[in-house]
Amino acid sequence: MIDFASARRKLVNSLKDEGVIKSDRVERAMLSVPREEFLPNYLRLYAYEDTPLQIMYDQTISAPHMVAIMCELLDLKPGHRVLEIGTGTGYHAAVCAEAMERTGIVYTIEYYPGLALYAVQNLARLGYLDMVHVIVGDGSRGLPDQAPFDRILVTAAAPKVPPRLLDQLASNGIMVIPIEERLTQVLYVVTKEGDRPLMRPVTYVSFVKMKYSEE
Repeated sequence: MIDFASARRKLVNSLKDEGVIKSDRVERAMLSVPREEFLPNYLRLYAYEDTPLQIMYDQTISAPHMVAIMCELLDLKPGHRVLEIGTGTGYHAAVCAEAMERTGIVYTIEYYPGLALYAVQNLARLGYLDMVHVIVGDGSRGLPDQAPFDRILVTAAAPKVPPRLLDQLASNGIMVIPIEERLTQVLYVVTKEGDRPLMRPVTYVSFVKMKYSEE
């Protein structure tokens, strides 16, 4: 029988030693959320290997190091309003909730209804539905009825920063998003100067592609 708690602590310690986890806030969040609970039974054995895992609908759950990197870049604080594009199994939304000490709110949009339902079941079982709200829809359109957002987290690669998401980002907000560039993808931190995006490249990444709508 796997001791998941020990495996989780070992992975978090490793990510700290590598300089991936920098803040106490992200460390606590990564320790608090049981990644195995967001995986199908046949994948739980691999919960604390630092690798992305293929799930249903040809989607993936990001590697723990990437979850930590994105959370560090978001600089999450208690009380933030967060929009996540690409719910997956719900794991990353739960880590965001913990990084905000469960005092903010996370709206997370999933394109596939079946995957959204799976995420809701996971989040409900672990007590996150009081602050994580799962919506089925086109993530590139965002959630204008709930905007503006302090932070926007995008877990699928887009051909460019979706204009609707930029519009929904608060003036002092932060967006973290992978963008397709020729044959690669680059993770960017995006802020706003008026209506213009200011983009800072961080690292090369590999994400599934966003269902992107220009309409």
